[in-house]
Formats: sequence, C-alpha cells, structure tokens
Amino acid sequence: MQEPITLYKLIVLYMLERSGFPLTRTQVTDFLLNREYTTNFLNLQQAVGELIDDGLLTSVTARNRSYLSITDEGCQTLNYFKNQIDRDIRTDIDAFLKEHGFELRNENSVLASYRKAASGEYEARLIAADKGITLVDLTLSVPLEDTAATICDNWQNRNQEIYQYLMSQLLN
Repeated sequence: MQEPITLYKLIVLYMLERSGFPLTRTQVTDFLLNREYTTNFLNLQQAVGELIDDGLLTSVTARNRSYLSITDEGCQTLNYFKNQIDRDIRTDIDAFLKEHGFELRNENSVLASYRKAASGEYEARLIAADKGITLVDLTLSVPLEDTAATICDNWQNRNQEIYQYLMSQLLN
C-alpha cells in the first residue's frame, strides 16, 4: 500500500501534466475530494506544498487564486512513477479532463487582479489568454478600490464581449 501523500502527489502531477494548462488549487482539490480519492484536505494541501517546495510544481497567485503548473522536473518525475497510479484513477482523470477541460481552461484563461499603486490610485490588471498565448493584457488606473474590484469582477464575466468590442474598434 502506497503512502497516501505520495499517491496524492502523483495524482496532482498527473492531472496537471494531462491538462496541458495550469489548474487552480481549488480545481485540483475539488476533484480529489469529490471523487473521494481523499477525505483529508490538510494532507492534500501538504502534498501540494511539498511538490512546490521540491520544484515539481509552480504556484502563481492572482486575486486570491493559486494557479498550479507542472515543471519540467515534475514531468520527468511523473514519467518515472506514472504506473504507480492505479489505471482506474488515471482513466477517471482523463475522462474528467476530457469532459470539463474547456470550462477549466476558460476559467483559468481569464485573470483579473488589482493593487494599490504608488500614486495612491488602484490598478486593475485584466488578462485573457488562450493556450498560453496572451490575447489581452490591460491595466486600468482608477481612484477607488471598489471600482477596481468591480472592473475585475466584470472582466471575469464579460471578457469575451469586451475583447470583441476592442477588436472591432481597433480594426475599423
């Protein structure tokens, strides 16, 4: 019987390698908890933390979301130990990614965050990407934090419409 933490690490590496794009910590955690591969949230978080500490994953935080990506070293490690993940688990992960891949990618391809600038204004940074290619990277300066937060929320919900509007205006 494998150590549960080791199995969690391999599952996380496998998910990230198979997805081909970053997943949020929440997406990974929800998958493992909902499929009952673990019921121990803290052990799962420990496993992810150790993967980051060991350089097998990277984590980038934007607007209270942590985005996990597998590193080259993580891919190499997974190649050595992939067969230690039960075939049914691998099949389940592959089916999940096939079924939900588009919505997972879309959820993670649109980023919005804000920060207080040295000038005292707030800067809302809005990004839309597709398959690792940045389509839009826009920073707006606004006087109020509430305004910056609203801009970020609206970007999450209306990014495609805004992108299309920008393109139509810039190409005419």
